[in-house]
Amino acid sequence: MNRSVFDAGQLVAVLTTEPLGRTLDYRAPEGGCSLGDFLEVPLGPRRVLGVVWGAGEGGYDAAKIRAAYRRLDVPPMRDELRAFLARAAEYTLTPLPAMLRAATRGPRLDSPPSARKTYALAGPVPNQMTEARFKVIEALRRFGAAPVTLGELADEADVSTSVIKGLVKLGIVAEGEAPRDLPYPPLVSQMPAALEGDQIAAAADLVGRVKAGAFSAVLLQGVTGSGKTEVYLEAVAECLARGRQALILLPEIALTADFLARVQARFGNRPAEWHSGVTQTERRRLWRMVGQGDAQMVVGARSALFLPFRDLGLIVVDEEHDTSYKQEEGVLYNARDMAVLRASIVGAPVVLASATPCLESWANAEGGKYHKLVLTARFGAAELPKMAAIDMRAQALGKNEWISPALAHEVAERIQTGEQSLLFLNRRGYAPITLCRACGHQVECETCDARMVEHRFLNQLQCHQCGATRAIPTSCPACKAEGKLAAVGPGVERLAEEVAAKFPTARLAVLSSDLFASARALKEQIVTIAAGGADIIIGTQIVAKGHNFPNLTLVGVIDADLGLHGSDLRAAERTFQLMRQVAGRAGRAEKAGAALLQTFQPEHPVIHAILGGDENAFWAAEAAARSQAGTPPYGRLAGIILSSPDMGALMDFANDIARRDGPLRAAGAQLYGPAPAPVARVRGRHRLRLLIKSDKSVALQPAILAWLAQFKIPNHLRLTVDIDPQSFY
Repeated sequence: MNRSVFDAGQLVAVLTTEPLGRTLDYRAPEGGCSLGDFLEVPLGPRRVLGVVWGAGEGGYDAAKIRAAYRRLDVPPMRDELRAFLARAAEYTLTPLPAMLRAATRGPRLDSPPSARKTYALAGPVPNQMTEARFKVIEALRRFGAAPVTLGELADEADVSTSVIKGLVKLGIVAEGEAPRDLPYPPLVSQMPAALEGDQIAAAADLVGRVKAGAFSAVLLQGVTGSGKTEVYLEAVAECLARGRQALILLPEIALTADFLARVQARFGNRPAEWHSGVTQTERRRLWRMVGQGDAQMVVGARSALFLPFRDLGLIVVDEEHDTSYKQEEGVLYNARDMAVLRASIVGAPVVLASATPCLESWANAEGGKYHKLVLTARFGAAELPKMAAIDMRAQALGKNEWISPALAHEVAERIQTGEQSLLFLNRRGYAPITLCRACGHQVECETCDARMVEHRFLNQLQCHQCGATRAIPTSCPACKAEGKLAAVGPGVERLAEEVAAKFPTARLAVLSSDLFASARALKEQIVTIAAGGADIIIGTQIVAKGHNFPNLTLVGVIDADLGLHGSDLRAAERTFQLMRQVAGRAGRAEKAGAALLQTFQPEHPVIHAILGGDENAFWAAEAAARSQAGTPPYGRLAGIILSSPDMGALMDFANDIARRDGPLRAAGAQLYGPAPAPVARVRGRHRLRLLIKSDKSVALQPAILAWLAQFKIPNHLRLTVDIDPQSFY
């Protein structure tokens, strides 16, 4: 990487993480600096982080230009990462400083390497301990071999540091010192899996692309359990053998436990991890080691795309269809699309893997933009599950029952044979509505236009929009009637209540993200289930995301109709994907599996497509409908979200910008709205939405910028642009 060098005192343009929207001129610090160097610079009375973005522009009073304090001792930001941030900002219409914040999440980058105190289990654990001490022991077991500091351990265990120090005095916990920021252990390919059939050809294709060292986008499509992971790990092995780095994105933290075990078995050591469940200390280490080239492989969530890789040679986006790849707050971006962008800039292949790809990727493959590899059979002895619908119109259900007699019979048979069953309901909590039978009032959030969801396991009501909680009331908040509040509809907690009544001797596990205090606790439960620690698993969509439960032979979908209706243009696609993914959890080992879908609409086209297994026919029909409507991937959309605590001023501003849409019309785009958002108030702020629609050929971003440049946004109002929106709440 050729970098411009600036002598001490020379003007440099520095991009900071502050919301200023542009670079600022500074004088290079003592010792000089180079393009991409991280600097500590003055901004008013504060010291802030910045990156040398180019030569200073000048044109200011030279006497007023301040000098940078110092250059930080961290790897400089490479040209390709700066280009990626600039192009991602341009595409998503995100201010460049916000993009830089996303790329500088390594904590305390300005701290020099040093030693730190770490804590680990030392001696035998007594049977009798206080609850607080027991929480520390459990937290240390969840951390495993990962180094953990005093503060991180106290936060994870939710105890004071004095509890930990007390355990140190007793000799139960050991306090030691470890150097910061050590390189990650080397990854060397061990014995690869014995591939077979079309897996061999697919792996050879991917390996060849890694050897070529050039950009290409590949859609790796295979039925659930077809060995997609083993196929792309062949490409990873080739990448590492060539001394380059690999990035594997996963949509959910809970997936990492099983995946990391597979990587360790294949490469001898664990790769680096990057997600919200990783300690701040480890995040700092990873950020530095990636930049130095001392982390060969990173397994991470969507934000890992912004890490400062020294020599990125391969990107894999596993479960590429998953909606959690879309960042919905702060910087709005789709990690799947940004992975393709980063791979194109760095000159590396990107692999998009899924059993049920999103329609955008399917269309790109059909149109020849992406290369397509298809795996048609399950790996080894495993066979695809038999799928059938249970017509709920013909089932006799008791009051407050949601498990049909037909499904209950199948679950009972699995318990008898020592096999596992999964009951899937994509609804967290106990019940979605709390209704007063005296006056009809539905308990709502005080600051959002959303009903509060009862979480009986946690003994609280919770708003799934803003996160607000309150105790479950005993009387109606509206009419004050006692004993008249009723839970309406099922959530996974209510389903667990029914399962416990129907199968009192069965071991039950509930998988829902809100029931676990940390990502580690959730991963630990998944490992326990995979080892046979439950007879019946009840779960939300978290169970559909790539988990491998070898003894699971039955999947029962409680409400297959739940996502079929609504205004979301992707409703059919997402229902199809979710049902196929959930069904794919069954029969992944030697035992045959079955998937049963409870539905009141067995004749619905999506249900027919799910049961029939003709995925290409479903995608073709969905593509034809989207093409006719001119919606993605055959047209372009952008969402405009306006919010303010003042509804009147918000509506006035929204109507004003809607009337002055000339730049959009001139570019060939149409503006719809304003209209109240489906969730019209969140955290006390009223919300309006506008939608921009255009042909694919329209240069939409410049048109939006020209349109919005006409307006001065009031301080009380927030305006957010969502390019390629995935949700419309």
